Amino acid sequence: MLSREPFGCSGMACWRRLRDWQRAGVWDQLHRLLLERLHRAGELDWSRASIDSASIGAKRGCRNGPEPDGQGKPGQSAMS
Repeated sequence: MLSREPFGCSGMACWRRLRDWQRAGVWDQLHRLLLERLHRAGELDWSRASIDSASIGAKRGCRNGPEPDGQGKPGQSAMS
């Protein structure tokens, strides 16, 4: 029979650790390190890369510019 806690901690403790690592940026750092090492080794083939727009936040216009609907913010002229 397999243990319900194969990593030596409860599911909640594992979840908290993963959450803390995410908040600390561990996964982004690990991803960057992996890409750097692959690049140095000449093992990256960017011709097969793609971007899924669902993973990139949509922009809602400039902070100081007009809103996407063409309406400026209160107190702004159309040319500001």
